[in-house]
Amino acid sequence: MKVDIILLAEIITACGVILGAVLTIYKFYDGTKRQNAAQNEKIKKIQSEQTLICFALSACLDGLEQLGANHTVPKAREKLDKHLNKAAHD
Repeated sequence: MKVDIILLAEIITACGVILGAVLTIYKFYDGTKRQNAAQNEKIKKIQSEQTLICFALSACLDGLEQLGANHTVPKAREKLDKHLNKAAHD
């Protein structure tokens, strides 16, 4: 009878340890998954802002070129256009 109680206690303890380990792994996985989702959302917002900034910069360089600012403006515009084309195809 005494051995049966000790054996039952050992089984319950082992099940508790296994369940605790499984729950810890699940919480870690779930937390990582949520963190990745939040980071992906922030990255999408940043990419959207960068698209708008590049569009505005291209328009500014175009306007400066039309006004006759021909020193480094055409070079900068050409580099920006090459970068945007390359990024679009990656």
